[in-house]
Amino acid sequence: MSSQPVTLRRPGAPKLAALPPLALYVHIPWCVRKCPYCDFNSHQRDDTLPEAAYVDALVADLEGLLPSVWGRRVSSVFIGGGTPSLFSVGAIERLLSEVRARVVLESEAEVTLEANPGTAEAARFRGYRDAGVNRLSIGVQSFDDAMLQKLGRIHSGDEARRAIEMARATFDNVNLDLMYGLPGQTLAMAQADIDEALHWETTHLSAYQLTIEPNTVFHARPPQLPEHDACADMQLMVENVLGAAGYAHYETSAFATSGRRARHNLNYWQFGDYLGIGAGAHGKVSFADRITRHARAKQPREYMAAALGEGSMVEERTIEAKELAFEFMLNALRLVDGFEPRLYADRTGLPISAIEGPLAEAEARGLIERSTTRIRPTDRGGLFLNELIALFLPEK
Repeated sequence: MSSQPVTLRRPGAPKLAALPPLALYVHIPWCVRKCPYCDFNSHQRDDTLPEAAYVDALVADLEGLLPSVWGRRVSSVFIGGGTPSLFSVGAIERLLSEVRARVVLESEAEVTLEANPGTAEAARFRGYRDAGVNRLSIGVQSFDDAMLQKLGRIHSGDEARRAIEMARATFDNVNLDLMYGLPGQTLAMAQADIDEALHWETTHLSAYQLTIEPNTVFHARPPQLPEHDACADMQLMVENVLGAAGYAHYETSAFATSGRRARHNLNYWQFGDYLGIGAGAHGKVSFADRITRHARAKQPREYMAAALGEGSMVEERTIEAKELAFEFMLNALRLVDGFEPRLYADRTGLPISAIEGPLAEAEARGLIERSTTRIRPTDRGGLFLNELIALFLPEK
């Protein structure tokens, strides 16, 4: 009598009843010029962009990941960078065509492309829309020319206005990225940027405080930024002004009109899965008994050679069970309304009772509110988010 092999589940390993939604992130790493505050994997472009070779590499990259997601639909695509709008309409059209030939996109899939005002052309925006992009995210940062110069941006306030005007004429779903806490910026100057953004009536606004990150020009030569209390006043102003204008504050830095929350980013914050392709891209893929992360080679030419050769993956690992609480909370606690307790088990495969200790401590410190239906950061928890999330770090 023959016997079937038995697969033993690791003690304490996650057990997922169902797999989470799946998204696709595509990284295009080139910029006209790298900004001094930017710590993303971006590289100043050469005279010519290797569009065809890079799309070839992206396609090969995606094909290598397909066995891990057979049968799963993709709910959103985000083409980020870098400056993806440096790529021609033909390159983006081919990329999305190749993606559709290999994965099934949901019928209402959100397809976002990042664009910078300095690379905006009306014909190009129409071409991206016709290629299948249905959401545009424009990196404005500020409408103040003096602030833009201090940030090392290549566009002017007027160029930003023209880009938004073209985007609004072409897309019905547009996000503007703004920054506050800029060198020499006052509260009135920060509000002027928010007021200007509201004038354009886009569906989504993202407002980030400028922070100094390692391995940036600003880290090596820090500019004089507003004091902490001044930045806190700017943050409160952003929340109040946008709230009064009808924008829901749903994530630390994200504000949306009704029904226009960024589905791709919500998938991150709700600990969903995503494939990451492109130079330096990261991804997360769940299986019934484990959750994995993967990362690609960072340097564009190294990435292209590897993707078209033996493969561009430089890291693939299973997230240890003891790390899952921190990984989940790092994302979910950015949501202003928090999450339903059952989502923790759904996405980690572990019972929420296993983290009762740090949850109780966070509640005792006034950093979270919780009930049988919701766990959310308090106003204090939102202000001290790093302190809150650190409570869920695994013990060494």
